[in-house]
Amino acid sequence: MVRTLLAKNPLVQIKKHIRVVGFDDAPFKKSADSDRSDNKTWVIGTVTRGGDQVDGFMSFKVKVDGDEATDRMIECVNRSRFKHQLQCVFLDGIAVAGFNLIDVQKLSVKTGLPVVNVIRDYPDFEKMRLAMQKIGMLDKWALIERAGPVRKVGNLYIQSTGIRDDRIGPLLKIVCTHSFIPEPVRLSHLIGAALIFGESKGKA
Repeated sequence: MVRTLLAKNPLVQIKKHIRVVGFDDAPFKKSADSDRSDNKTWVIGTVTRGGDQVDGFMSFKVKVDGDEATDRMIECVNRSRFKHQLQCVFLDGIAVAGFNLIDVQKLSVKTGLPVVNVIRDYPDFEKMRLAMQKIGMLDKWALIERAGPVRKVGNLYIQSTGIRDDRIGPLLKIVCTHSFIPEPVRLSHLIGAALIFGESKGKA
């Protein structure tokens, strides 16, 4: 059961220093030549108070195109010393390490936290479906459907579970301080890139 304030009384004000965690995966090499491919990659979680103060970090590794990312993320959140203070989990897409997909419903239930998936551009589901079919992973399509409908909130497209719709906009205003995306997700992206390339690269 999701028990945070974000899922309860709509009259309760969301505090500026609400603690949240945002996850993003690190880059990885994927090639037809197995000797030049990465079998695993890092997933980084950044814990912030609102969108300004960083409290700490989490990390774990998952297989490229594997199926254990949901369970690993649940373990990571639940064993964290920040767990009892967290109010929401942010994802930068439900696919990490290629097509290692996050079951957002399971993640929410097993951690007791709302989950908000942020997407910069409206996803091309048909293109995604064809890509999954091509590599023999269409059986994972149900996880994409379980993520829920995509809707626009401010400058982002989002999918969510365990949180009232009227709470998402105010929450994003608090955590999106330095870009369109939540600050903990942005920082996780930068850290993941730095781990692989030696410095942060790409859009964040």
